[in-house]
Amino acid sequence: MTSSSTMHQNVRDPNTLSNYDKFRTIHTTANFTIDFKKKNLVGNILLKLKPVTRTERREVFLDTNHLDIHDVQVDGYSSKWDLLSATGLYGRALKISLDEGVERTGSFEINVSNWVFFTIDIKLQTTKDSTALQWLTPAQTSNKKHPFMFSQCQAIHARTIFPCQDTPDVKSTYEFNLRSDLPVIASGLFTGTKDFQPGKAGRPGTLLYTFKQDIPIPSYLFAIASGDIATASIGPRSAVATGPEEIQDAKWELEVDTERFIQAAEDIVYPYAWTTYNVLILPPSFPYGGMENPVFTFATPTIISGDRENVDVIAHELAHSWSGNLVSNASWEHFWLNEGWTTYLERRVLRPGSAVDVWKLKIWCNRHGESHRDFSAIIGWNALSESIAQFGETHEFTKLVTNINGKDPDDAFSSVPYEKGFVFLYYLEKVLGKEKWNKFIPHYFTSFARKSLDSKEFKQNLIDFYSSDPTAAATLESVDWDAWFHAPGFPPKPDFDTSLVDVCYALAAEWESRTSEKNAKFEPQARDIKGWTANQVVVFLERVRGFERPLKKEDSKFMGTEYGFAKTRNVEVLSRYYLVGLKARDEDVYGLTAELLGKVGRMKFVRPLYRELVDVDRPLALRTFERNRDFYHPICRAAVEKDLDLL
Repeated sequence: MTSSSTMHQNVRDPNTLSNYDKFRTIHTTANFTIDFKKKNLVGNILLKLKPVTRTERREVFLDTNHLDIHDVQVDGYSSKWDLLSATGLYGRALKISLDEGVERTGSFEINVSNWVFFTIDIKLQTTKDSTALQWLTPAQTSNKKHPFMFSQCQAIHARTIFPCQDTPDVKSTYEFNLRSDLPVIASGLFTGTKDFQPGKAGRPGTLLYTFKQDIPIPSYLFAIASGDIATASIGPRSAVATGPEEIQDAKWELEVDTERFIQAAEDIVYPYAWTTYNVLILPPSFPYGGMENPVFTFATPTIISGDRENVDVIAHELAHSWSGNLVSNASWEHFWLNEGWTTYLERRVLRPGSAVDVWKLKIWCNRHGESHRDFSAIIGWNALSESIAQFGETHEFTKLVTNINGKDPDDAFSSVPYEKGFVFLYYLEKVLGKEKWNKFIPHYFTSFARKSLDSKEFKQNLIDFYSSDPTAAATLESVDWDAWFHAPGFPPKPDFDTSLVDVCYALAAEWESRTSEKNAKFEPQARDIKGWTANQVVVFLERVRGFERPLKKEDSKFMGTEYGFAKTRNVEVLSRYYLVGLKARDEDVYGLTAELLGKVGRMKFVRPLYRELVDVDRPLALRTFERNRDFYHPICRAAVEKDLDLL
């Protein structure tokens, strides 16, 4: 396998085949027709590039994967081009010659060193093997009337839509000109519709939907969707979009908190830069909780649970508007700079004393202050523990800064960059003091706005900021940077305030007594969890799942009935109850788990459920996967195939 580091020695992202150290994309125009019948995008991409330095380099190398490329022009002239040999994980580099183009009347010279910029025009179409696009038939949508398509480009899937410098280390402004017979959404500000074209041979007519993104973004934030989409306002600068039948439920779920979240984040960092913040609730096959595409977060329908208990996903994706979107990790080896910072900001947004009140336990939150944030962090620590157990404590992917040269960034995806990154920032806040730390936050996001950085640059920026403060400087000098960045396994565990989880642990202990005592006195009752939030239930169920001796089968059934877990709409709760039931070998849960796996494509739920189901009933797990293979997004499908040892 050829990795980018062997092709281009001077780039700091090992997962790209592009020579972005020689040329950088500064503007991208995407002109595509969305063809639901053929399930592809057809059109052209215009890349405006500039030389990074005066260079003798006569070729541009771009990332591609599973694309049909028809023609390449440079500044209006046909150019020589070639798709190099496939590299496996990273696709094929598109080599475009700059030193000689071919006109009908002869050849011409291109003097790259004198250019301020130049434009490459590539005619192409996507193929059925694109890992960034999912095409749903009408039968796979909620009202079963129209098809639907959406993109998911993180981490290195944009190259399966168009040739590009597919690295977070390159940022470009964008224009989108997208033709479709159904409404379109993109990761830019909507600028209008025009140019209706009647359909032919019984096919519907199409409109051209246009969008513009004036803030430079990396290729992984390129996003489009088209389908039977309705919208509703959820705030003065926000809207939610989803299927017509779901729009009122989605509006109710999000309209209370969205603007309050934005204002809380602005208080921590600085004003929101993207004009509007909107949410597209996708069909259930979407593989993530949310994707922070600028202007329009793409989100899972599992957050629409009828209780406003899962809006923390929106707080997280909104926080990406600063960490990830404005300030980006330079490569996926430094993913914690995106997700650790975002998790940290999310928990600051949700803390008591901000503009929002997500929790039912309002009195407790006000009384206990930071315990609210620590409660969320404890849930995160549990997720970190699961990821480390899955990889193994010495695995490369349990480091904060990973080495993924020659590896698929999707394979490294876990809670590690989120939660280990959060713990590191939480640690810095504690050792520096919150008042001092709060002053650094806007400085950091100002220093690197519209840029990408690595962990060394983060460290240097932090040290430079406090260089005139002897106490803070001494504190940072004592930080074991090498251990934080490069040691595998667990970070030092913070002394979290457990006041909000103690009640969950106490109830779990009562249930555990029923696994080991023949005459346990504890008799469960519905009032045991009266007034609890969904997150408290999650903490309780995770504790139960971790028992050395699993629940008895009959106790698992009783818990689901008495506490109402078996009938909840909240998938965060339901999936964890099923995990408890699977571990208890409750056969009634086996079929219910298989049924849920045909309705939800979010990897957070799908992967743990398959791992547990395959342990108790491998044939059922395999049948369930085969039945739902086409329902899952390509990213999710590939991950589950690895989990089930099918690759």
